[in-house]
Amino acid sequence: MKMMTASLAIAAALTVTACNRDEAADGNSPATAQSDAAKEAAGDKTIAAGLAADSKFMAAAKAAGLDQTLAGPGPYTVIVADDAAFNALPAGTWDGWMKPENRPQLTGLLTNMILSGTVLAEDISKAIDNGKGKAVLATISGGTLTATKDGDKIVLTDSAGKKATVTKADHKFSNGVAH
Repeated sequence: MKMMTASLAIAAALTVTACNRDEAADGNSPATAQSDAAKEAAGDKTIAAGLAADSKFMAAAKAAGLDQTLAGPGPYTVIVADDAAFNALPAGTWDGWMKPENRPQLTGLLTNMILSGTVLAEDISKAIDNGKGKAVLATISGGTLTATKDGDKIVLTDSAGKKATVTKADHKFSNGVAH
């Protein structure tokens, strides 16, 4: 719960999110499937190779041991907080996460920002519409994020009620997409 809250705290500067067009009609089942459009749109670089190697997100992924996962076959949808979001954390938070003894907590935080499958913003938007205003997204950590709309923007809410707005979407890679 604390990790999900932290992930959405840094999500104030998120660089996107995702969902699934195959979600149950009630909009409350976690989304996991990959749309055909998402498969076709994938680029030739993996997520790990395509994200800025010097970004705080990739530094965290490496410290958590998730860089190899993001270089693997996937597919994944990764919600990537930008450096400004990490820099806005309370003093000492970043340094604490980067300590080897805190790897389990960092891994938990980051896996709450990864969905199975390639899920485009359009897929999320359709799932929200089909779910009568909300869609529940399953993370690879076993948690969920609830996606809603504020006008035409996608908003993610964690189980503690913390919200983040998606600012950039659909950076396509061979093994998934980053938002």
